Amino acid sequence: MQYLDFEKPIADLEEKIEELRQISVDDEVLRPEIERLRKKADQLRASIFSNLTRWQRIQLARHPGRPYTLDYIERITDDFIELHGDRYYGDDKAIVGGLCRINGRAVMLMGQQKGRDTKARQYRNFGMANPEGYRKAYRLMKLAEKFGIPVVTLLDTPGAYPGLEAEQRGQAEAIAKNLKMMATLKVPIVTIVIGEGASGGAIGIGMGNEIYMMENTWYSVISPESCSSILWKTWDYKEQAAEALKPTAKDLLELDIIDGIIEEPLGGAHRDMDAAAAALKTTIVKSLDRLLKLDAPELVSQRIEKYASMGVWAQG
Repeated sequence: MQYLDFEKPIADLEEKIEELRQISVDDEVLRPEIERLRKKADQLRASIFSNLTRWQRIQLARHPGRPYTLDYIERITDDFIELHGDRYYGDDKAIVGGLCRINGRAVMLMGQQKGRDTKARQYRNFGMANPEGYRKAYRLMKLAEKFGIPVVTLLDTPGAYPGLEAEQRGQAEAIAKNLKMMATLKVPIVTIVIGEGASGGAIGIGMGNEIYMMENTWYSVISPESCSSILWKTWDYKEQAAEALKPTAKDLLELDIIDGIIEEPLGGAHRDMDAAAAALKTTIVKSLDRLLKLDAPELVSQRIEKYASMGVWAQG
């Protein structure tokens, strides 16, 4: 288990527990001490995670052990069939998607996918999609609309790929076209931020009728590091930028940007992927139960109104 800096006191306790456990496999003498330390570790974890700063939650959203899209697909779906390619250029591995069943209901599920090791990260381009990734998502959503199948999108990206070749192939146009299409898609769209939700890279597959965030995730127009580099010409003020951006689930619920927060196991989703997946699945099922009661015009009207009402403005 990899620990973040603010988890060091927990890591030290759990290291002691493991040392004692190795010594006392069949020894009853040390068992009370092990239990005492376990309770102390649980109390310490509860204390730390009840007072996380915005920057600490961003760190948790980026934890390398955190479940990714394919981890959730494995745990919450049946009969998943991945669909490939945009029918224009190629198959972007940073976005995975396909048909599946969730609780027996047909769903078109897609999301950004990062990698666990160096090879996988390069293969998935660190979860940063090229234009063909957004065009693949476009194709899959229109296919879902054709057959009356609801769409579920899982967001986890540091942003759309900013390379020259992506711009040459129409990165901005691909994202804009997706936004226009999703605004009037005639089937329900449920969007969930499962990790990082950065800028147009996230919203390019994330315009939903209902939007949810896992407890330790972030969703913002820009990352704290990039914000800091623009305002202060250095990344040194990333924590201050995080506080100003207010990108956490709690912040966005208060701002009426999202519809709810999905609780994670204590310590983060990576501490218990099965429990995190179960909570995610429950949210998806309940959301679809509500949205599938609406007809196509109502779905489109609700989605447009949702985004039109976001933000605060004044007329002079």
